Amino acid sequence: MTTTPLSPIDLFASALHIHPHGDVRAAQRQMANSNSGAWQLAMFHVETDADVHADHWEMHPQADEAVCCLTGGVRLYFRPARPDDTEDMVQLQPGTAVIVPPGRWHRLELDAPSDLMSITLRHGTRLEKRTDTR
Repeated sequence: MTTTPLSPIDLFASALHIHPHGDVRAAQRQMANSNSGAWQLAMFHVETDADVHADHWEMHPQADEAVCCLTGGVRLYFRPARPDDTEDMVQLQPGTAVIVPPGRWHRLELDAPSDLMSITLRHGTRLEKRTDTR
């Protein structure tokens, strides 16, 4: 039997990587593509739109992403499928979440400083600079 020392993990400084075979490990956050095969649970304290790369679209091709608002408030925007369409928006208040489908481009804007949590498989994650800024 293997024993793991029990100690607190600062989720604002690192992430939990949840591996397919059942191991959960504290590890460095991966904000872009990761080939580890692990799902990542990460928490963030964000103060400004720059902290959530509001000027970029993000997409995870391999899996859903759960975006959770723990404190504060955010707006999650989905890129329109056609250039003439408008962005869909979901507003998150503390204690709410939205599931972003795989392959769906999305971005965040803050309503207030916030604590957020995301859970996703980062393999293949892409960021793309917004060209339709207001």
